[in-house]
Amino acid sequence: MNPSDKAEVAKACYEAYVKKDRAAIEALLAEDFHFTSPLDNRLDRATYLERCWPNSKAAEAFEYVNLVEDGDRVFVTYEARNTGGHRFRNTEILTVRSGRLVEAEVYFGWSLPHEAKPGGFVDKAS
Repeated sequence: MNPSDKAEVAKACYEAYVKKDRAAIEALLAEDFHFTSPLDNRLDRATYLERCWPNSKAAEAFEYVNLVEDGDRVFVTYEARNTGGHRFRNTEILTVRSGRLVEAEVYFGWSLPHEAKPGGFVDKAS
């Protein structure tokens, strides 16, 4: 992996989840790393590893739909599959500096196949 290739650093982070390689993810996270998602507000590195790393047990695969570098950021949309067969799509904005991940923003997507039929929607009011 070329540490100046930010997309490669991003892919290495997802691969660490698939391989359940804690040492690899720790080597990729900067000491001042922060993580934000709809459920987590700017977690520090230690809290992220405590709260989020256990999800690696269920990670089976990531397929990249979009992987775009822009300066220090990598915009990633992926379709993931867990060991239970559940598939879902998320988008993340990752900030990479000096070959290490310093910030991750996760935007949850939807389950695959989508709950709504093509051209339709999910009515949560009913």
